[in-house]
Parts: sequence; C-alpha cells; structure tokens
Amino acid sequence: MFAVFRLKPVFSSPYLAPGFYDAALAAGRHRAIIGGRWEETGRIQMEALLQAGLLPEHRLVDIGAGALRLGCKAVRYLEHGHYWATDASLALMMRGWAEEIHPPDRLPISHLVEDAAFAFPNVPSDISHAMCFAVFPHLPQSVVSDALIRIAQRFPRLQCLLFTVFLDAGPAAIGGPVRQADGVVTHPDRPPYHLGLDALHQMAETAGLSICVQDRMLPRGQKLIEARPKSAAF
Repeated sequence: MFAVFRLKPVFSSPYLAPGFYDAALAAGRHRAIIGGRWEETGRIQMEALLQAGLLPEHRLVDIGAGALRLGCKAVRYLEHGHYWATDASLALMMRGWAEEIHPPDRLPISHLVEDAAFAFPNVPSDISHAMCFAVFPHLPQSVVSDALIRIAQRFPRLQCLLFTVFLDAGPAAIGGPVRQADGVVTHPDRPPYHLGLDALHQMAETAGLSICVQDRMLPRGQKLIEARPKSAAF
C-alpha cells in the first residue's frame, strides 16, 4: 500500500488563498485583515492626502480600500458623494461600510466597487486624487507598471496619485531579500515585493507620471510615492 499525500497549494499572497476573506470576516477581523495599525495608518493616509492638496471639493478614489480605513475619515472631510472605494473584495468593503461609516448615508453603497484588475468600473472619470496604500507590495513589477498606466489613462483629470512600495537597497541587494526599516523582509520575486528606484521612475515615465519619494516613515517601512501628471510640476 502506498500512502497518498495531498499537498496544500502554496499561494504567493495570503489574500489569494481561497476563503481568506470569508474566514477573516467570520472571525470579526475586518480591521486586522488589512495589516492592523488601524488608527495610526488611517491617520497617516489622510494626512498625506491633505499635504498633497486634497480639498473637500475634490474627488477621491481609494484603490485597494479594504475595510475603509481611509474611507471612514475621508467621507467626513470630502463633500458628499466625492469618495469612491475599490477592492478585490466587495464583502470586505461592505463590512467596513457597516461597521466604520457613521452615519452610513455619508457613503453611497454604489461607490463601493469590486475591482481586482484596476479597471475601475462605474468610477467616474473626473477623479482628481487617488490613493493606493499597501497594495503594490503584494504585486509583481509588471502588474504595478500596468496599474500605473491604467490609472493615468482612466482618470485624465488626475492631479495626484499617492501610493506605497518597498524599495530595494540599491545595487548591493540586486536579486536578493532586503530587511526594511520596520523589520519586514521583502523580495524581488515574491510578496512582499520591493522595487528598484530606477525601475519605479521608468514605470512612472511610461505612464506619463512624475514621481517624488516622500521622506516619511510608514508602517512596515513602506515608502510613500507622490505621482503627478508630467504636465503638472511638483
């Protein structure tokens, strides 16, 4: 008799594992599922947008919004109906809407858009500001590059995009892991990913964007990148 062993599939990111969202939501972990540090990180996100010039009359799309860690703050600041959220999991956004948005009519449910492909269905084209926080570290470089192009093309009135990445440590780290300032170990070929600064500038150039690396310490050692259309000076 031969024993048969069934190997469990290995997923490059926990978010891709079947049932990941269902299990986390059933356990009441809608805040923890997106990395914890709920209040600290949400405050950092909102402060970064304000420093980048976000005003109440602007229109914001929160890409990879999760359980609306930023959304619960942004909807109190922006004019009614000026915030949209996208995420791969509508269920996660809906839990955030139910638990974190007070009063709930500050955010129309139709503004929660399930989208895992950076296609932004039903999001208006006149978005002026976008944030993509702690999303790109889960994605390979080719996907990040395509995402930047899609964002720039989809929103022709975009004034500012803020996103986060892990950066490598320069030539000494080529092809190998890097221990980031907050202790996270990142990789060039699997999550959490890091990118080279030259490669990031080239991706932005291809998308028609200019970028500036912000000197701000973020959770997990991520870097905040401010991107603007090349026609708009910093």
